[in-house]
This record gives sequence, structure tokens and C-alpha cells, in this order.
Amino acid sequence: MSLSSISRRHFIRNTSLAFGSLMLPLPKGPAKLSFSTLGCPDWDLPEILVFAKKNGYQGIELRGIKKDMVIPESPWMSADMLGQTKDMIKQSGLKVVGLGSSAQLHHTEPATADKHLAEARQYIDLAAALGCPNVRVYPEKLTEGGDKQATMKLIGERLLMLGDYAKARKVNVLMETHGELLYAKDLEQVLSSARHSNVGIIWDVVNMWVKTKESPASVYPILKPYIRHVHLKDMVWDGDKFNYVLFGKGVAPVREAITALQNGGYKGFYSFEWEKRWHPEIAEPELAIGAFPQAFRSMTGTV
Repeated sequence: MSLSSISRRHFIRNTSLAFGSLMLPLPKGPAKLSFSTLGCPDWDLPEILVFAKKNGYQGIELRGIKKDMVIPESPWMSADMLGQTKDMIKQSGLKVVGLGSSAQLHHTEPATADKHLAEARQYIDLAAALGCPNVRVYPEKLTEGGDKQATMKLIGERLLMLGDYAKARKVNVLMETHGELLYAKDLEQVLSSARHSNVGIIWDVVNMWVKTKESPASVYPILKPYIRHVHLKDMVWDGDKFNYVLFGKGVAPVREAITALQNGGYKGFYSFEWEKRWHPEIAEPELAIGAFPQAFRSMTGTV
């Protein structure tokens, strides 16, 4: 049976049975936990929601559903299915805390730039329809055109443009610390030029640290005004390269970052980003994603 042919009653009834069979309540600890679906590339949306609730998460971050990396093109987000999808998410008791676009803000070639901005707007529209608060975008390259300062200025201008578009739809545009925009001083320059009520960042702690070696404790005061969402993972060094490991089993300064966030009054989600889609050799999602909540709470003393 194709997805579009599932009757509403059958869809909702089966989903209700799946969630009703889970007796474990969500933990009431101070931290809100989510995971990115980058970590479970073979799971369909019902599997994602059931696993998240069963394993103590409060939210999910959509970055691909099975083969569909462009979330607005997933059958679950089609006009025919969106209402049923929203019902299923509501019944799960979970929150979709972010949609991960691939939109990049650094491009100087007009047609390419327009394509990426159109993707960002498409995700913002979908987030508004889902009641999802955040859409991720990338800064990406700083020297593609040979002028770093001009590119940083361009990224800031596009954040402001998307912030205006998102504000009208009650959504936030969050730039991930990613690509070549990783050093705190560069991030501060871009973000201070793009101050907007609906613009912020996703602080990917490991993305920054493996490149810059700036300590989270020193970075946090600079980034604090802009942090709306956090990505966590862990790793070990293999020469000058690194390998991902289960959370809490590596050498990344994640405890330092979490301590800074908690002491600074951060109230957003901590989202586990297990890059299984890009690194199929790493541990299966049942193990890695399943282990994160307990590892996080053990690390932070909130078990």
C-alpha cells in the first residue's frame, strides 16, 4: 500500500497503538534532549518518533527521512499527508525542534545564491506549517570569492533577509557553526552584523573544537547571545584525523560546553548528532542514539 493510500483512520489508529504501548514516561530532568535523523538514515518517521519517546527524548531534529534528504519533498510532508503527519507528531508527545536544510549563504554567483535562498524559504514555510521553531542554514565557505570580509558581510546580510522572512512566519533561522565559519571572532563579527529577533546559531561544539581548538568555556561567552540550539557528539583522535565514538567515550570537551551552557542559563535543546548517513561504518543508531540520554544525564548528574 502506498503512503498516499493509507486512510486517515487507519493511520491514526496504528500510530496511537504504537505510542500507547510505550509505558516509559519522558524524564523530567532540566535538560531537553533531541536527536538528528542524520543518525538513523533507514528509519521512517513513525520509527523515529517511537524510538525517541521510548528512549527518553523530548524532541527530534529532522535531517532526512529515509532516502529523502530534502525534508519538504518527503511524502510525509506532502499536501495530502501533512495533516496526518502533524497528528502523529502531536500524539507522540514529542516536538520537532528543527528542520535541517542544506542552504548555504556564501555563494556569490546569482543563480546559485537564489537557489540556496529559495531552499531556506521552502524550509521556513514547512517549519511554520509544522509548528517547528527552527530552520538550520549553513554559512559554509569564506574565501570562495577571494575576499573573506566581503563574504562575511554577505552572509550577515542574507541572515537578516531570511530573518525577516522567518519572523513573519514565527520561525527562527539558525546558522550552524560549520564549514569555514568556526572561529569565535569570525562568528561574532557575522552575528553582530545580523542581530535580529529571529536569527541565531546552532552551536556545534565538536565542529568548532576539532578545527579551532578554542575551549568551549572561552567560546561560550562570545556566542551566548546567539545560541538557540546545540549539537553534541563525541570523538577520538586517529593521528591528525578523528573518529566518532559513543557520547561520553571520547575526548571532545562536551562536559565543559554543557557546564558553560547550564551555568549560563541555556534553556534550549541539546541535540545528539550521530553522522551515520555520512559515516556508515560507525555504530548503529539503536546503540548510539539509544545510549545518548543516559550518557548525557550521567555526565550532568541529572539521572
